[in-house]
Amino acid sequence: MSWLSCVPWLAAALAAPGDDYEAEALFPPERLHNHGSCIVEYPRGSLFVVWYRGSGERKADDVQVMGSRRRIGSKEWAPPFVLADTPGFPDANPCAFVDPRGKLWLLWPVILANEWHTALLQYKVTSDAPEAGVPRWEEERTLLLRPGPEFSATIDRLLPDLLASVPPESRARAEGWAREIQSKAREKLWTRLGWMPRVHPIVLDARRILVPLYSDGFDMSLIAISDDWGATWRASAPLVGGGAVQPSLTVRKDGTIVAHLRDNGLPPHRVLRSESKDRGETWTMAQDTSLPNPGAGLETIVLKDGLWVLVNNDTEQGRRSLAVSLSEDEGRAWRWTRHLEPRADFTGDRSASYPSIIEASDGRLHVTYSRSTEGETIFHATFSIAWVRAGDP
Repeated sequence: MSWLSCVPWLAAALAAPGDDYEAEALFPPERLHNHGSCIVEYPRGSLFVVWYRGSGERKADDVQVMGSRRRIGSKEWAPPFVLADTPGFPDANPCAFVDPRGKLWLLWPVILANEWHTALLQYKVTSDAPEAGVPRWEEERTLLLRPGPEFSATIDRLLPDLLASVPPESRARAEGWAREIQSKAREKLWTRLGWMPRVHPIVLDARRILVPLYSDGFDMSLIAISDDWGATWRASAPLVGGGAVQPSLTVRKDGTIVAHLRDNGLPPHRVLRSESKDRGETWTMAQDTSLPNPGAGLETIVLKDGLWVLVNNDTEQGRRSLAVSLSEDEGRAWRWTRHLEPRADFTGDRSASYPSIIEASDGRLHVTYSRSTEGETIFHATFSIAWVRAGDP
């Protein structure tokens, strides 16, 4: 008997969605905190997932970045292995991507003083990603950013419009937050530390790397930009909004980059959206969309056929409902939605959150996410576009 058959909720989750859907946990649920996964496909077709694990998050010094892979043709994930472990410091919030040269990148922050705003961003790169074992990294660096005068200037310019949209009963609180943010934006240490990744970076014109980052110290985001494969980096102008964090980037056919962001701000809680017309250098103020978001991670991608896909906790409160939505008009409307985790299936402390999504070389979609109930694990689901279009049963 496998461990899977001993876990009723997991067996039900695997069987419920239909024949065009497959899912499994990467490892049995455990007492350790497992969170913040990111999935990629190696050039040869195998799947690789990274996440962080430990006895807590930023305040637990035993947190490590973990990895697992599933070989082509296999139905089982390899036992988890350590990818990054800075002794005495938490290693958290990893993301990964494969660049157009076929090189695998791993990015993650080391938390220097057990608070998110003390994050120091690291990355590793390799062209040697074996089918088993830990990748043999060829390059390891710290990604340092020096946001310039435009960082505080953009905040000063956009904050008045943001404050004007705040309801009167929340105005005093919002004005206090704004004063604090404006003060921090003029201090080098605050602007240069604390930037963390969440979802996949993107590459423009087969060369420009855009790494979406966010700061809990500012409750805002920015983009790390490199035009020379990481030899040098610079910071974009900030993505200003009310708790606009963890941006996910998609590119329209006209070149506009659209960032969908988690909403850490005041109610109503919605997916936020910001746009860039200059290849990621500057951004419009992040505004509410009609899509609910409870203050949880999300991701958007563009498929090979031009469809856009969004994975999001589609509620204003709680992380029990996880949905996949499709857009045929570049994110202006989301016509089809189907749930990976229907809200009715989750009660108590159970949650499903922080999704990562890719379109694999065979055209199927793969999502990993944190699943918590009777322990924590990283869950993997794969399905077709047709499965999403069919909608919830």
